[in-house]
Amino acid sequence: MSINLSTFIATECASDDRHPVALYQLIHQVAMCCRDIAAAVDRSALVGTTGSAGVDNVQGEEQKKLDIIANDLMMEGTQTHTALAAVASEEMARISRTSQERTAGQYLLLFDPLDGSSNVDINAPVGTIFSILKCPSARAPATEADFLQPGSEQVCAGYAIYGPATMLVLTTGDGTHGFTLERDSGEFVLTHPRMSIPARTREFAINTANTRHWESPVKRYVQECMAGTNGPRQQDFNMRWVAAMVADVHRILLRGGVFLYPQDAREVSRFGKLRLLYEANPMSMLVEQAGGMSSTGQQRVLEIQPHALHQRTPVMLGSREEVERLENYHHHVRRPLPDLVDALRNLWTEY
Repeated sequence: MSINLSTFIATECASDDRHPVALYQLIHQVAMCCRDIAAAVDRSALVGTTGSAGVDNVQGEEQKKLDIIANDLMMEGTQTHTALAAVASEEMARISRTSQERTAGQYLLLFDPLDGSSNVDINAPVGTIFSILKCPSARAPATEADFLQPGSEQVCAGYAIYGPATMLVLTTGDGTHGFTLERDSGEFVLTHPRMSIPARTREFAINTANTRHWESPVKRYVQECMAGTNGPRQQDFNMRWVAAMVADVHRILLRGGVFLYPQDAREVSRFGKLRLLYEANPMSMLVEQAGGMSSTGQQRVLEIQPHALHQRTPVMLGSREEVERLENYHHHVRRPLPDLVDALRNLWTEY
């Protein structure tokens, strides 16, 4: 008998006393928002919502029309939820407190409303990434500082991927589970319970157009993979790159592999490209709960102490043995001026 998301959540509520019913109700509401976003993506070419919106977001990046639509759908669908104290989005400069005049919300929601939105124009996979934290200010209005928690403090992480089928993948700290949207009923049905990433892989995902900007450990790793059976790894590797983190990570959860978005020479002041709170942390939790590993090359992603709402970080995640190899390569390279780098990191704030 198939298990839908509502049944799965009810079972989790009955068997797991770590989280109250309110959390699972919030997760279900986020899933319904993802279902609405999937519908908006499906009909975008028919109603003229593909392409640029003609404005930049807080990151200084060009917004797509669907970035704005997806952000609005998530905000409208969650703002009145009684368990929620405040929301932060990759597309918004500041947090948004819930519309109800109260301070009793237990949770904070963070999300990237449409990861890989440039792929919409070519009908390639895109997705929504989300993370839920406990709100430490239960008796006072939530503040931006409340969101600056390490990824290890997440109580839920997940994403929806909009491709040939719409899937929702989530974890509350007890395994990573995948649900497929049954379009006729509008229900998410459990199709991939307890997803597991193989420890070994022969597949990696990285944008090799940036090779000249990478640090030497990443160059070494990729060169060894590309050398194939004639190189030190003595095996052939395949390279994949979808240009949407949600799609590349989804592939890894289903069949293994490693995803790399390392720091490069153009991003020294930002310490990476991907957003820690909206992308790196939730994806890292999902990967770790599926038996994989996630690192910056220097430390576990989930142990980073955030200092800004839109902070960025390098990310290397996926099959454990490959991430361990990458960490080993990084640890054997003397980093230039480590004290200066640490000082800059402590002083840096998002502008």
